[in-house]
Order: sequence, then C-alpha cells, then structure tokens
Amino acid sequence: MDDGAAPPLVLPLASVGAADLPGAGGKGANLGELVAAGLPVPAGFVVTTAAYRAHAARVALDPSRAASDPAAARDLLASAPLDAATAHAVTSALTELGPAESRVAVRSSATAEDLPGAAFAGQQDTFLDVTGPDAVLDAVRRCWVSLWTDRAADYRKRQGIDPAEVAIAVVVQRMVAAEAAGVLFTADPLTGRRDLLVVDAARGLGEAVVSGQVTPEHLVLNRDGAVRERTPGEGGGRVLSDAAAHELARLAVRVEQHFGVPQDIEWALAEGRISLLQARPMTALPLEPPELNRIQQLVAPFFVEMFTVRPYPLDVTGWIGPGVVRMLHLMAGSVGVRFPPLEQLVRGRDGVPLQLVPPRPRPSLSTLGAPLSVARRVRRFDVRRWREDPLFAAFRSAVVALDAEDPATLDWQGLLDRVDRCNAAMEPLGKIRVRYLPGSFVPFLPLRALLGVLGLGRLAPRLVAGGRTRTRDGNDALEALAAVVRADPELARAARELAPAGFLEAIRTRPEFAAFAARLDAFLTEYGHRESVSIVMATAPTWRDDPLPVAALLTTLAEMPPADRAHDPGAAALAELLGHPALRSERASALARGIVEACRRGLAFREDTHFYITALMPPLRATFLELGRRLAGARALVSPEDVFHLRLEELRELADPAVMGDAEADRVRGLAARRARLRREYAGVPMLDPSLFGGRRGSGADAAGALLAGTPASAGVAEGPVRIVLGSEGFADLRTGEVLVCPNTNPSWTPLFARAAAVVVDTGGLGSHAAIVAREYGVPAVMGTRTGTSVLRDGQRVRVDGSRGRVDPA
Repeated sequence: MDDGAAPPLVLPLASVGAADLPGAGGKGANLGELVAAGLPVPAGFVVTTAAYRAHAARVALDPSRAASDPAAARDLLASAPLDAATAHAVTSALTELGPAESRVAVRSSATAEDLPGAAFAGQQDTFLDVTGPDAVLDAVRRCWVSLWTDRAADYRKRQGIDPAEVAIAVVVQRMVAAEAAGVLFTADPLTGRRDLLVVDAARGLGEAVVSGQVTPEHLVLNRDGAVRERTPGEGGGRVLSDAAAHELARLAVRVEQHFGVPQDIEWALAEGRISLLQARPMTALPLEPPELNRIQQLVAPFFVEMFTVRPYPLDVTGWIGPGVVRMLHLMAGSVGVRFPPLEQLVRGRDGVPLQLVPPRPRPSLSTLGAPLSVARRVRRFDVRRWREDPLFAAFRSAVVALDAEDPATLDWQGLLDRVDRCNAAMEPLGKIRVRYLPGSFVPFLPLRALLGVLGLGRLAPRLVAGGRTRTRDGNDALEALAAVVRADPELARAARELAPAGFLEAIRTRPEFAAFAARLDAFLTEYGHRESVSIVMATAPTWRDDPLPVAALLTTLAEMPPADRAHDPGAAALAELLGHPALRSERASALARGIVEACRRGLAFREDTHFYITALMPPLRATFLELGRRLAGARALVSPEDVFHLRLEELRELADPAVMGDAEADRVRGLAARRARLRREYAGVPMLDPSLFGGRRGSGADAAGALLAGTPASAGVAEGPVRIVLGSEGFADLRTGEVLVCPNTNPSWTPLFARAAAVVVDTGGLGSHAAIVAREYGVPAVMGTRTGTSVLRDGQRVRVDGSRGRVDPA
C-alpha cells in the first residue's frame, strides 16, 4: 500500500490485510484477511486513516487536547464536511459497490481496536441500512467523531494507548438482509475450553445481540458443529437450525485456523448463506481449565480464597515461590510428600499469572515412614511451648533486623539480597510448623470420637473456635481503641463527622489527638503487618503501610455500643458438652475439657504462625518499592509501583539503574506497560473457575427457591438488610445488624464480624478464614455462593441459614 506516493483515501476491502492495520484499522484489516482466505464476507471498501488524518488536520484537532476534552474534539470533527477529494473517492467506491439505492453498513475501524487484549468492542459507532452518497458521507464523518466519545477516550487511557498514535478508518459494506444474526466464540469465554464453540443468535440484525437489546438463543457446539446445548431465547423457538449451526462452526474453525488464536466472530444468515461481518481475537479468555482430581477439588476452596485477587509477577517470583511455596515444600517433605513446583501451581502468559491450579501432592517412598516420624514429633514437641523454641527467637530477631534497616541505604545488589533475606527469614517458622503441626492435629481425633459417641458432632466447629489467638488479640486491641474514641467527645465528633481519610488526618495532625495517635501507632507496630488482601500478595499495602482501613473500622466501631462479649459461642458449646450425662463425673469432665483445650491450642498455633509469617510482608514490600523508585528515577518505570509487573529474575538481570542506558530503560518500561495491559484485560477473570470444584453445597430440594446457595459454614439463622462490602474502603459502611456480603475476607475483616447479623461470601469453604471467624463469633455464615455480591443489593432484607447453606428473601 506504501509506494512513496500519497496514501490512498479509499481501498477495496479485498486489497487490505494484516499488514495494512495502520491504514485500514483493526476491523478493516481483519475483514481483508477473511476475504483473502476465501471466507464469505460482504463486498465493501475502506475509507482509510489517511482521510481521517487529513480531516483532523483541516479542523486543527490536537490529539493530546482531545484526550482531555473529548467533547470539544467531537465538535471540531463534526464542524466541517468531508473534503472534495475524500467525498469523490467515497462516492466512486459506492458506485462500484452497487446501485445508488443499495443499503450499506458503515462501521468504524480504529487502529487500536480488534487487537489482542484491546477489542474496543462498542467503543466506536456503526451505522446500518445507510442509503445514498450523502447519507454515507455523513455516516463516515460520524464514525470519525465517535473516535472521541467519552467511553472510547477513557478506554484508551485505561489501556495506556497514546492518543497521538490513534486514528480511525471506516469500513463500508453491502448490507446483509439478515434473517438471523449473532456472535460466535471459538472458545468458551467463561471457562476457556478450546474444544467448544459458543453461539448467541437472534432473529434479524446481529446488532441487537451485540448491544444486549434481546435475550438470544444460546448454543454450545462441538468443533464439528454438533449441538451440545441449546437454550431458547426471547420468544422461544429455534433461531439457528442444526444445519446452519454446523455450517457456522465449519466457517468459525477456518477463521480461527487462519488467525491462529481463538476468535470473536459476528455473523449473519440470509437466504441460507452465512456471511462473516467481523472477526477479532477473543480478549480476557481464560487459560484451558485444568482437570482436577478429588484431592484438588477438596483443597481448591482454601487456595482460591488466597488468590481472589490476581498476584503480580513480583508477588509470584519474589514471595510466593521463594517464601510461601518453599515453606509448603518443607512441610510436605516432612511426611514424604512431594509438593508441586511453582510453575504447576500458577500458570500465566508473558509473566502475568492468569490461572491457579490447586496442588496435587504426590507421595514418595519416604511417605511409608511418615507415621513414625509424625509420632516422634508429637512426643518431642509440645505445642504449648512452641514460642520457647529457639527457632522462634531466630525468626523474631530476623524480623526486627529487617524492620530496623532502611532499604534506601542499600545499593542495587543489596536490595536484591534483602529480598532473599526476607524470604529466608520464613524458614525458621516453616521448621516450627514441621515440628509442632502433628501435635496440633492429634487432639482432633479423640474429639471427633467423643462427639460421635455422644451424638454431639454439631458442636465441633464452635468448640474448637474459642481459643485465644493473636488475631483475636488484635480485634480486642482495635475495640479498645474504639472505646477511647467513644469516651473522648472531640475524637467521637471527628469520627462521626469526617470520612475515614479525614479522621486519620485529624489524628495525625491535631495536637489534642496526640495521645491517641501514639496509641494508634502502638497498635500498628504490634498488629499492622497483617495482610490487607491475602498472604500471597506481598505487593499490597498492610495496615502499617496504609492505616486507612483501620480508621474506617474505628469510625464504624466507635459509632456503635461496645461489642457484647457476654455470649461466647465457644463457652456455650463447651457447657453443653460438659452437661451431657456421660461427662458428669469429675474425671470425664476434665478429660473432655482437656481435649477441647488441646484442639483450641492446635488451631491457635496454626493461626498464630500465620500471623507471624505476615510480619515479613512490610519489609519485603518496602524493598520492592525501593527497587521501583530506583528504576523510576532512571525512567525505566513510570512509577515505583510498576515494579510489581516485573519478575524477580528480571530485576536480577538488570544493570544498576544508576548506570542504565536509555535503550534498556525503554525496554523495561515497555515490558511493565505491556503486562499492566494484560493484567487489566483479565481483571474480571477468576484465577480458577468455581464450577471446576464442588464441596458440600446447598443443593437440590435444600436450595429450591433460595436467592443463593452455598456451603453451610457457621450454624444459625439470622435476618437483616444486606450490606455489600467489596473491600476495605467499605468497612465504614457496615452497621450493626446488617448482613455482610463480600467477595472474600482476610484477618483484617474480622472486626466487622462482631457487628454483622450474618455473613455471605462469594468464595471459600468450611476451613476458610471467614468461616472460622464466623463460628468463633457465633454468626451464621454461608460460603462459596459465587455470585452473592452481584445477585444481592444493598438494603435488601434476607434470611441467612448458615446450617443449610442458603440465603432467602426475608
């Protein structure tokens, strides 16, 4: 297309292809490829980007200014008609396309659309059933104007696309008098399965399907076109015959084979013939789903709860691998089991983690000796004295040293070594878990047997949840801070009248609050290292890094009366157990009490070692950010946080930013930007499809008529208005007696449980953090509802049955 002359204003669709993207735009280039492959595409032509650029230059449109004021850009582009040369080229091409009264479709084709990772679906305009040269010229100009709709400008900004690099072509094609039309995906867009084709079809034009104006017929096809599933659409009846579905599948497979990646295809059916109207790479397509065995399905909820937020490449390579997974290898190896390597647990593309695969531990010959090894550890290591173990002292010393060190004083290699020191500091705690975990589990065997004999198995969750833990200590300390706020009229007024950010600023800056600020700092020193998102997210700020969630919790807690701790579910359950006739003797009662207390110590050991592990996250995050600051100073990153998009091994390979060349800086900046775009593309895709694993869920007759069904996690029934809390920014919104509905939780959420009437969570199972805390507080809870945060709405009154795992209208 480029022979040194002025670029053409109009080109036949059959003459363009992938190499002509800058002139034909994404849609035009892809359609040209389909024509070249011999696929059925309506005839047409492309009004090239050269015509748009000439028009934009005539009206003096500045792309940078247009990006910040799209409305002004639209007015500029609409203010002048097409120049004579463009108008002549378009009308001549129309004449060749067909008679003057022919109907055509006029479609936008921007240079940044229909690309891998940036579909721009619906961001620019399309005009159908356009007749006559004047109407077509007007539609072309309106397509140009749509390049600067607010939604398109915002989409490009979020995708990190330079406005100066964007232009728009326009595709003009013969209109297909569609009897039926729709879209087809050559892979399942929800699960990622590549062996299935998914079709939405409706009568008439496909625009109604794309825009969501109608509920289409939904089909799932094998790649040979055989119909696996068919769900009727609006009005019922078949839209697509089996023969048409077979032909559509045949064409779709050819399209995918031509482009080499799964495709999102728009199609139309007229007079028994299928025409292809558009093809583009599927965006945010999950990786192929893994096949999970029974063990993986059982452990999946535990791991999914940790990966509800997608970790960054630096989380995976700088913390999960060398820290968390290394500890899991150590623990599994202690019983002769091989824990899978990191690359089998977290799969991705271009360094970005996209999929979690629950572990499939494999026994070895050493497993045969595990019972003897476990028995020796139970006898040797008393869980009551684990804090006296020299390994714990070594761990605490390492954390103190890391906290005292200023990363800014280290050179580049010193920072990389500090990452290793942070991860190595976890090893003593890993060894402590190896030593004491067997003893923490053993008491559960006699407890299970005792409750089974007495017919009191339902008491087990509440009995073992009553132990003292560092998490509970933190909640009590937070409640004590709230009590100070309630008792101080000025603090109480500030908490009541200011938003959490303003309240935090007042604490930090107003002299009369200095004493409280000191108490808050002491709280953050002791408890502020707790993870704010997940233990696998070392890049996320902890409470110590960002105390805003603490301020939000304090404003909520201070507004309410002190939490009623008179009702202790654990104590009530123990009293019921000891009241059984078989345990009335002093000896039997003491034995039962001892078993329960041993189980509580075991749970507390597991929770408290988790608590201490997270003490490594603030120094590690500080190291990451200092690495990012050095790179940002060398213009290798736009901001220090962009370092999260890099892998640790890539950081090791870089030269010290102080001597980094421009070419290397440009490469690193481009790599981080590319991964940031890929991360945004997959923002709505879970790390693991919940439909791949089950568990004990409310189902069948037990779930009939329910708004939601999930895993029964904490017994009891409660009613109240829904309060959806998506993250720490919503902590201040929850009021006493409301039903907390959230996507997932971590220890930073636990103070909310004392206020909630019930808890409903999208993810997790019986062993999840939310379930354990709910049982401790005696709050009914349903886990693993999958869609609670999207199905329910704020203020809706519901009845939560934590015994049956269902949520009903109240």
